[in-house]
Amino acid sequence: MCSSKSATKKFLSGNEAVVEGALMAGLRFYAGYPITPSSEIAGILSSRLPKIGGKFIQMEDEIGSLAACLGASLCGVKVMTATSGPGLSLMLENVGMAIMAEIPCVIVDVQRGGPSTGLATKVGQGDVQQVRWGSHGGYPVIALSPSSVPETVALTIEAFNLAEKFRVPVFLMTDKVVGHMREDVDLGAFRAYPVIDRQIASTEQDFLPYGARSLTDVPAMSPFGGPHLVRASSTTHDQRGIPTSDTEKIAFKNERLYRKINDRADEICRWEADLQPGADCLVVSFGISARSGHQAVIEIRESGRKVNFLKLLTLWPFPEKAVQEAARGVKKVVVPELNWGQVALEVERVLGPEIPVIRINKNDGTVIWPEEIVAVI
Repeated sequence: MCSSKSATKKFLSGNEAVVEGALMAGLRFYAGYPITPSSEIAGILSSRLPKIGGKFIQMEDEIGSLAACLGASLCGVKVMTATSGPGLSLMLENVGMAIMAEIPCVIVDVQRGGPSTGLATKVGQGDVQQVRWGSHGGYPVIALSPSSVPETVALTIEAFNLAEKFRVPVFLMTDKVVGHMREDVDLGAFRAYPVIDRQIASTEQDFLPYGARSLTDVPAMSPFGGPHLVRASSTTHDQRGIPTSDTEKIAFKNERLYRKINDRADEICRWEADLQPGADCLVVSFGISARSGHQAVIEIRESGRKVNFLKLLTLWPFPEKAVQEAARGVKKVVVPELNWGQVALEVERVLGPEIPVIRINKNDGTVIWPEEIVAVI
């Protein structure tokens, strides 16, 4: 007879883990368009969502996919879409709308090699800066990056929690290897994982769709078709949701969009640090590259040398304090990533010119191997 623990233990791919985490978090609406290497997410949800009263719709393209998600979110349900680099490029206009209209949504980006159609079946990590700066205006977003299948379950749930809590689009940035590799996951261990729902406005008080008293406030929501008159505008608007040319109202709105994320970065940012006193080198990485980075650190330590390791689980807002603390006292920082140095740019910005940042980059569709990192260190 199987124990309850063994009955909840599954051998899952990263894409399957996204589905499990999303359903645990309360996902009830998915709209998407098939694109390698994320298509398994849509395929599984097309079967499972209707069985629990949810909705699945395959749209004509990625533009319509995110638009449908935003509409469903405004009606009061938790939403998600999944894509890869080329599809993400098409979604960026509606990412901007999600930011301005403060619509919770989760966007899974299973990264592959680029640019353009690029390497449809090969790995890449080149979308880091795109998710942060791709939508014009330069407003902050939240982006998480798992490096294992169990982490994918946890960070998918966390992505929904953050989207609902801060009323923002949240990116879950996996990659082709994390999305397709398989690992043991005890799903029972996540049953007690906290799930956050959006704040719903009281029916006994006057309602402003964007009512806020401070620059870090996140307004309560009310669903379309519910008890309140609700306006959602992609144009800069006042607290009623009506477009405005009043400079004071514009300044308040825009600063609040910025500060509700950046002023609470310590609350949002997550990382894992493996530090040794007296280390002279720090390895900083994320996603699939962090696995090679950590293995390289283990091998170097076996030779007697002290090396620090920092895995970034949050990419945006960038975990500045974590990087500064981990780099204290080291003589160099090594950043392996499957792009031309997008996270390395942030590390350089945070640490300044005093500490050299050494980049290890690949863009040929293969991973960075531990021995390549060992050789550089």
